[in-house]
Amino acid sequence: MRLSRRTLLASATIAAVPAPAEAQPHARLRTGFERLRADGYRLLEGDRVGVVTNPTGITRDARHIVDVMHADPGVQVTAVFGPEHGFRGTAQAGGSEGRYDDPATGLPVYDTYLKSGRALADVFTASGVDTVVFDIQDVGARFYTYIWTLYDCLEAAQLAGKRFVVLDRPNPVTGRSAEGPVLHREFATFVGRQPISQAHGMTVAELARLFNEEFLTAPAELDVVTATGWKRRAWYDASGLPWVPPSPNMPTPDTALVYSGTCLFEGTNLSEGRGTTRPFELLGAEGVDGRWAAAVNGLGLPGAHFREAYFAPTFSKFQGRTVGGVQIHVHDRDAYDPVRTGIALLVTAKRVWGGFAWRPDNWIDKLTGSTWVRTAIDAGAGPDEVVAGWQEELAAFRRVREKYLLYR
Repeated sequence: MRLSRRTLLASATIAAVPAPAEAQPHARLRTGFERLRADGYRLLEGDRVGVVTNPTGITRDARHIVDVMHADPGVQVTAVFGPEHGFRGTAQAGGSEGRYDDPATGLPVYDTYLKSGRALADVFTASGVDTVVFDIQDVGARFYTYIWTLYDCLEAAQLAGKRFVVLDRPNPVTGRSAEGPVLHREFATFVGRQPISQAHGMTVAELARLFNEEFLTAPAELDVVTATGWKRRAWYDASGLPWVPPSPNMPTPDTALVYSGTCLFEGTNLSEGRGTTRPFELLGAEGVDGRWAAAVNGLGLPGAHFREAYFAPTFSKFQGRTVGGVQIHVHDRDAYDPVRTGIALLVTAKRVWGGFAWRPDNWIDKLTGSTWVRTAIDAGAGPDEVVAGWQEELAAFRRVREKYLLYR
């Protein structure tokens, strides 16, 4: 990656900054923004800065980083770039806030959603910024769109000749391992641009390094500010950071824990729990009964129990209608495998409910990254056989991933 001498020196300075004297019990973990601010924003000195962020870009005391930076004379923030759901988070899934001036700061807010390549580069150019800063909380799944906002913005920064800085945050579901099928490029969409695994086990800074070196035609001028005090096996509640829903249907870290497996139900005619207080933990459809919970419990999957459940979504599939299904209760998150569990739930749902169907557009193939999961389940494969089908590709991705890990 291309790094200027100024960037290298600034990075070395940030790495040497000691923990503040007023550190609180959890303050040993400091986000990339906390370290950048503690260093007086020297990494951004003299630059007009644009920030790609959403409501998750907050400080430990729950202030938004744009508000903090805008009020600080030590840094010159001149623009904000909003992803899906928007900078302030007012839009639902598949929506954004458009172009407007932020009432709180007066800063121009530009919309990045569904923009990429030269079109997004033109947005960066029109904004007049010198450096684009990225700070968004990810949830660890390939089909969560913010990591592809990261990818698109990184590529656009390279095309526009802008420096790109990633402020890191913990992966809330740990960074222990990569799991699940690897995307095949012919199935690339905004829920998966490049061949990474379904649960990537990386932070956004690690992903930025991988994207920059492995997937961009020409690397961007990239710098990252790591978090300190984060361990790969740590869950989000160990961070001491407040949880802000990264999107309307990601209300808690519990949601993030199951999401990389149960989001696959978006590719079926069953509800994935949108419109309930437990999205992605509640799954069901009209006509499903207690046989589903009994079937999946009978597999003895580690780390979770499955309760027969009934619910009426307030929006999305089956809006206002009572459906039957299961609720996932994770009792041992270290033993729980969300991707394998998601596959097991698909297999058992198809076996016990005659109404099971894939979405007509085969969206499941976009989510899983190939036709394998759908065709194997349709052919009668069990969970172990389905999971075995992607192990060779997963092993290859893990070897690539290892080169870009920043935390041990």
